[in-house]
Amino acid sequence: MDILLLIPVLLLSIIVHEVAHAWVALREGDDTAYTLGRITLNPLPHIDLIGSILVPLGLYFMNAGFLFGWAKPVPVNPRKYHNYRRGDIRVSLAGIAANLILAAGFTLLAALLMKTAQVSGGALSGPMDVAVRIAELGILINLVLAFFNLVPIPPLDGSHVLYHLLPTRLGVAYRRLGRYGMLIRLAVCVLFPGPFFSIVLAPVRFFMGAAQDFIDLWL
Repeated sequence: MDILLLIPVLLLSIIVHEVAHAWVALREGDDTAYTLGRITLNPLPHIDLIGSILVPLGLYFMNAGFLFGWAKPVPVNPRKYHNYRRGDIRVSLAGIAANLILAAGFTLLAALLMKTAQVSGGALSGPMDVAVRIAELGILINLVLAFFNLVPIPPLDGSHVLYHLLPTRLGVAYRRLGRYGMLIRLAVCVLFPGPFFSIVLAPVRFFMGAAQDFIDLWL
C-alpha cells in the first residue's frame, strides 16, 4: 500500500467522522463544537499528532496489514441536547454513519471508474489506476473505522449506545470505565489481538465482499 495514498484517505475519513459528530450535535442543540470551529473539513482543527500522524505511520512501517487512526475528539456538552438520550445516541452514531456513507460513495466511485475504463476499451493505467486504488482504500478504511467505533469499549461510539440500553445503575458503572478506555483498548489489543480483530474485521470483510459484488455488477 502506498503511504502517499493511504494518509490522505485516512485523514479525510477521520475528519468527516468528527465533523458528523459536531454537525449532529448542533442539530440536537449543542453548539459547543460549532463555536470552536470544528464543523469544517479544514484538517488543521482536527489533526491529532499521535492519532492522525504517528499511529498511522507506525502501523504502515510495521506492516500491520491495516491502517487506523483518529482525529481530535469533537467536544460536546450533552446537557445542551434537546433530549439527552436521543441526542447522545444520534451524535454517537453520526460518525459511524458518516464512515459507512463514505464507504458507499467510494464503492460507487470505484464502479464508475472501472466501468469508464471498460467502455473506453483500455486497461486501468496511470491516473485512472491511482483513482481506483484511492477508492478501494477509501472503502476499506471507512469500514474499519465504522466497525471499530461500534465496539462497546468506553469511550468509543458504540459504548454510548450500549450505555442507554443498560439498566440505570449498571449503565452508570459501565460509563465510569471511560476513564480507563485507552488502557482497556490497549490491554484487549495486546492480550487478545486475535479475537478482538476477528470481531472487528469480520463485518469489514463481509461488506468489502458486498462492495466488490456491487462493482462486479457494473462490469
